[in-house]
Amino acid sequence: MIRFACLGSGSRGNGLVVEVGDGRHTTRVLVDCGFNCRETVARLARLGLRPADLCGLLVTHEHSDHLGGVFRFAARYGIRVFLTHGTLSCVEAAIQQLAAVEVIDSHLPFKIDGLGARPFPVPHDAREPVQFVFSDGARRLGLLTDTGHATTHVERMLSGVDALILECNHDLRMLESGRYPIWLRRRIASPYGHLDNEAAARLLAVLDRSKLQHLVAAHLSHQNNSAELARSALARAAGCEAEWIGIADQDAGFAWREIR
Repeated sequence: MIRFACLGSGSRGNGLVVEVGDGRHTTRVLVDCGFNCRETVARLARLGLRPADLCGLLVTHEHSDHLGGVFRFAARYGIRVFLTHGTLSCVEAAIQQLAAVEVIDSHLPFKIDGLGARPFPVPHDAREPVQFVFSDGARRLGLLTDTGHATTHVERMLSGVDALILECNHDLRMLESGRYPIWLRRRIASPYGHLDNEAAARLLAVLDRSKLQHLVAAHLSHQNNSAELARSALARAAGCEAEWIGIADQDAGFAWREIR
């Protein structure tokens, strides 16, 4: 059984909890931690969790909205940190305080107790960014945010998943007419920036969705997108009702979802 829940998603901090269990043993990890320790503990408590319930902290890349709280939180609570060599090279000074650090290969699957994790590289303006597909051996959860475009490899990794958390960062028209400086608009919309709603929809349309139980739009820009626009784009691609699509909110994240 896989359960997953979000602490928050957006430019002010990200965190996703993934849990697998068979009724006798539970493995639970946090993916990214872009909040300070106090905020992370409070957001975990909303899900009925304590830091001691986590057995690992996986890092997708070094940008502060994903990494900002990782090292203090992991050091305070003695949690293992998993990250790529490229991400490690950006933060080597910070890891001295940690009890355990494990470097992962961006192409090779690994296990944390009962949880299977398969990283895959994505085009983003970071040193060695990855996203993940998680599995309990029978079901799969795909995570894709912070990518400028969808590669063929990304399509292969996410096709046929049972649940998908998919970046819908911005609406192109809102971004182009918004208040961001031109350099930031270009960075966001570049092939190494973030997926807009329509790009996310094009990716979704080519995936095998025959097993899809959950679809959640994530990493929405507060200024350059809306839940309605993101849902509408994904619903057209998936052929479903817009209300069926979940939203990973910056402040509230989303509550536990279960893959059956």
